Amino acid sequence: MGCYTVRPSMSVNVSISTSTVSQSFSALFSSSCSLITLHHSQSKPIVSPFYNLLPPTQNPNNIVNLISSILKHKSSHLSLLHHDIKAILPHLGPHQISRVLLRCQSDHSSALTFFNWVKNDLHITPTVHNYCLILHILAWSSAFSQVMKLLSELIHLFEIECICVSPNEDIFENLIGCTEDCNWNPVIFDMLIKAYVKAGMVEKGLATFRRNIKACFIPDVIACNCLLSGLSRFHYISQCWEVYEEMGRLGIHRNAYTFNIMTHVLCKDGDTDKVNGFLEKMEEEGFEPDLVTYTTLVNSYCKKRRLEDALYLYKIMYVRGMMPNLITHTALMNGLCEEGKVKEAHQLFHQMVHRGIEPDIVSYNTLVTGYCREGKMQMCKSLLHEMIGNGISPDSVTCWLIVEGYARGGKLLSVLNTIVELKRFRIKIPEDVYDYLIVLLCNEGRPFAARSFLLRISQDGYIPKMNTYSKLLESLCEFNNVEGALILKSEMVNKNMKLNLAAYRAVISCLCRVNRTPEAEGLFEEMVASGILPDVEISRALVNGYCEENKVDKAVSLLKFFAKEFQVYDTESYNAVVKVFCEVGNVAELMELQDKLHKVGYVPNRLTCKYVIHGLQKAAELDDEILGHNMLKV
Repeated sequence: MGCYTVRPSMSVNVSISTSTVSQSFSALFSSSCSLITLHHSQSKPIVSPFYNLLPPTQNPNNIVNLISSILKHKSSHLSLLHHDIKAILPHLGPHQISRVLLRCQSDHSSALTFFNWVKNDLHITPTVHNYCLILHILAWSSAFSQVMKLLSELIHLFEIECICVSPNEDIFENLIGCTEDCNWNPVIFDMLIKAYVKAGMVEKGLATFRRNIKACFIPDVIACNCLLSGLSRFHYISQCWEVYEEMGRLGIHRNAYTFNIMTHVLCKDGDTDKVNGFLEKMEEEGFEPDLVTYTTLVNSYCKKRRLEDALYLYKIMYVRGMMPNLITHTALMNGLCEEGKVKEAHQLFHQMVHRGIEPDIVSYNTLVTGYCREGKMQMCKSLLHEMIGNGISPDSVTCWLIVEGYARGGKLLSVLNTIVELKRFRIKIPEDVYDYLIVLLCNEGRPFAARSFLLRISQDGYIPKMNTYSKLLESLCEFNNVEGALILKSEMVNKNMKLNLAAYRAVISCLCRVNRTPEAEGLFEEMVASGILPDVEISRALVNGYCEENKVDKAVSLLKFFAKEFQVYDTESYNAVVKVFCEVGNVAELMELQDKLHKVGYVPNRLTCKYVIHGLQKAAELDDEILGHNMLKV
């Protein structure tokens, strides 16, 4: 097989409309497709002599001729035969599909119409061989956009989804094999490289590049550049140099785009010291470094904290009559800000504007980032106003920078005022910013301000996340604002939000603290009914609540309930009940209670013993008082 290094110039000329043929197929088969069982497996040619005794439209051997005739005449009158043809459609397998495609080599639009009809109407997945035939037919006719579309589809089906694991389904080998049967254009092998890179399969693209060279299909510079760009993007640095060197060996003329990619590779590899030598080699081959080259180097030097080198290149650009663009200036501004030279970055910004380069949101955000790091929020706000005045709408990055800058300085009021101001300018505030501010206010112990802020922004349709609602709920409960917490809980229920354990715990504990333990118990029952199991803190809150309200029987009942139903044993709650009995000196009932609780798993500790001793002393004192009182009567 000979090497292909020169290609004829081909223009894309798809002048034949496929709509007529599509209508013919639709009319011919639409009423019968749902009744046919189609097979996706490989189909062999039908050779049975008995089929020849059937009428032509019922003879499976005639299916290729019938379909080819329809495609050739582009006529719909043959649709009258659809009732007869439907009987032999199950015999349309991969072999027959290939035969029809080969007969359509001279009319790529008919071939494509047939191929799409097989896929979309008959729901047959063509084989790799079928795909390769249509690809060759389209490439020969210079229908390159359709070629790239079908190549991407083929790669997705057989390489990504892996619908077939047969070793015979190798795309490259099938493309080679099909060249024996149909007209073909070697550009298809370049397009296969680009299709793999487009699909993110750069390793496959590199393997195809190597196979092309082995088969003497020399890729063009565009395919090579595409492969280099993909390899660079996925950090295949050594492979980039392999392809670059191979291009020189094969005599593929590298262009400015090639050198810019490799400059980027050098910078990404961290070997910026080799850049000067590479630039000299670039100039030896007749290519002057352009704006992209210099901007790539400036950006790389800034990222590596080599600011002096970056500034030197920036000056060299002017010496060589090359005007730095917005990207160059923004990269240099970012480098200055990273070094803490925000004032110099701002001066560069003004120089850029003075030279007629319009700033964008990225350049403004670069300055805002620098001033936020230094805590100069007034300058940030001035830049914010300047942006809006110049018709540049702050984006989510700007909002986050401003909010976090004020928050680091503890200026929450300034944050809220800035948000209100931005809303007045119809600037869209990211909902994540709202969530962050509500949680921040709660963490600062200002739940009422957070609640007020929520009510204001909810008017614009904002709905907090579940975690944000829960945090506000917990914060309100910490301040015993039980009414506010219950209202917030109702809002969450109305928005179909399911409370989590932390939220239930907060509200139940708050209700118990304000002597509304029966309501807390009702909420506990609601929690259990929703499938959330209680923890020790909820048990403790309810038991202690009833003890504080002198409903010791209810407290005892809950102790048993938590132990039996949920295996929750809280010694602190147990001691709270013991303490109540001891304080009134009711030792008899206390001993009886201890026996009952011991049976369900409660074990006394040192504090329990201390309470019992105190209870015995209390009982003895009461007995002495009663005895003394009786003796006085006598």
